[in-house]
Formats: sequence, structure tokens, C-alpha cells
Amino acid sequence: MIEFKKFTLRDKDWVDAIVMAENSRSADFNFGNIYIWDKRYRQLAARLGDRLLVKLRYAGRPMFVFPIGSGPLRPAIEALRAYAEAQSTCFCLRGITEEHRALLEEEYPGCFSYQEDEDNADYIYLAEKLSTYAGKSLHSKKNHANRFEAENDWSFEPLTRELIPDCLDMLDLWEEENRERLDRSVVYEHDALIRCFAVYEYLNMDGGVLFANGRIVGFTVGELICGDTFDVHFEKAEGSINGAYPMVCREFTRMLMQKYPQLTYINREDDMGLESLRRSKESYRPAYKLKKYTAHWVDNHAAAD
Repeated sequence: MIEFKKFTLRDKDWVDAIVMAENSRSADFNFGNIYIWDKRYRQLAARLGDRLLVKLRYAGRPMFVFPIGSGPLRPAIEALRAYAEAQSTCFCLRGITEEHRALLEEEYPGCFSYQEDEDNADYIYLAEKLSTYAGKSLHSKKNHANRFEAENDWSFEPLTRELIPDCLDMLDLWEEENRERLDRSVVYEHDALIRCFAVYEYLNMDGGVLFANGRIVGFTVGELICGDTFDVHFEKAEGSINGAYPMVCREFTRMLMQKYPQLTYINREDDMGLESLRRSKESYRPAYKLKKYTAHWVDNHAAAD
């Protein structure tokens, strides 16, 4: 029987190796996101060969994540099925991409039903476009950035431990200004960001800070999640300052492209089903949306070998 354990920083090296072997652009499969969102999803880990098994709570009930990694898929699926049966719970897998769906159908034809999780689709952007805002579709972003540059004495710097306290002060201001429109999930986001900052260096993340006239007006944090994609976990800016958000996005992308020459895509994660967030993410013109599904086991017997 699988023995699930709480994620700790000691797990980072072996989890990172499996994540990179998976080489997925999905935001669901990286140590940083798993670790910092612990309070909301209570994710537990186990290892089976070269695959990562994850149990979590979603919408108040236990579920599992597609067992990413390399090597045979069937032993991992069978181990999760046996665990679910022993716990008298439904066997459901979250975070299923189109590639995962194809693998499941090849191994277990007709044994799963699939439900698209539209609110959890990741917005994937071309890094080159975010670094320049070139083209008609991003003309307004470029104009806002130009106005910010013209109206402010500004700089953009890498996030360091010394800057974190001032970033938290800015976060408090941002939450106060946006309190009326914020979804209740912002409480979990606040906790996740605090957890991220507490061990920022150990998580090996990249971050950037936007200054205007001597004070912080925006910051952002994320991590490389596969060979060509960077996942932006957090992005905050003072909305009352024209162009602050486009500047944070553009300057961080430029910083990342210098550090990671192979970088092609930026994953700016999902919109959580929030209309305002959806409009914002669409306004940056994603190259595509990475669809995700929940897979439900519907066959009462194991598929034939």
C-alpha cells in the first residue's frame, strides 16, 4: 500500500528530477506550486519508481494527480486505484492534459470518463511577444508601458531576500485597495506567497521587482517548469499606476529570456473561473490555453493486461 507523506523541502531534488523528466508546460507539476499551496490543497507525496504520486483535497474531497515522470504508467495507476479502494473513495485523477489523456486511453481504453476543467486551463504565451508587446493585438499594452516609462523614474531589479519585506508591505496595500473585488481564495494566495517568501532561496525561484520614483510598485515570482517554459506564480502591481502591470510582465520576461536562452513560453496559470481575471489574461493574447481534465474511473474491473 502507498504511504503518502507531507511534502518537505528535502523532497525538492527528487521531485524536480521527475518534473523535468515529465517536461510538461502545465503549472500543476512543479515543486514550487505543490509546496507553497499546501494549506489549500494539502498535497501528500509518494514515489513509485520514477513517477510522482500525489494525493490532495479538492472541493472538499480526496483526489489524485496524474502520476508524472517516466517509466511504466500502469504500476502507478494500479497503486493509486488500490489505495482509493482501500480508503473507500472514488478514483479520480486531476490535472489531466491531452497528452495524459492519450496515455490513459492507450493503457486503459474506455476505463475513464473525462470532464474538462475550463477554470483550470493554463494561459500560455510566447515569451518573445511579452518581451516587446509588438503587433496590433498588444498595442495597448505597449502604450501603457510607454506611458509608465515617460511618467516615472523607474527600474526593474531581481527579487532578493532584502526586498521581500517591502514587497510584503506593497502586498498589504494591494489587498486593501482590492478588497471589495477579491475572491475568497485570495486568503489562500496570501498564505501561499508568505510560504514562498519564507524559503525563497531554497525553492530556487526567480522574481523581479518594479520600482517607480524610489518605491516598489510591483513584483512577480515564478520558476522554470520544463525545458522551454517558465511558470509565473504571482504577479502584483499597483493598479492605480498606469502601466505598472504591463511593465512588470514585460521586464520580468526580458530578465528571464536573458537568464534562460532556451525560453519560449510563459505560463501565466489559470483564471480560477473569475471573469475579471479571465479578461486580464486574455488581454495579453495567449498563444494557446492548455486544457486540463479530471479523469473518473468508470470500469469496475482492472483492464486486461
